[in-house]
Amino acid sequence: MAKVKITQIRSAIGKPKRQKLVITSLGLGKINKSREIELNPQIEGMISKVSHLVKVEEI
Repeated sequence: MAKVKITQIRSAIGKPKRQKLVITSLGLGKINKSREIELNPQIEGMISKVSHLVKVEEI
């Protein structure tokens, strides 16, 4: 599987609780915080739910 770098670019303040939970489960929580994660179908689904809050780069 491929690795991706996920960076939070927008705040989760005022967003639904489910989106906040997805952000924290991805290991984010502050703007400009990044994580490198192994891509799998579960992570792809999580990214699609918060795609307006994060930036995804393939490594």
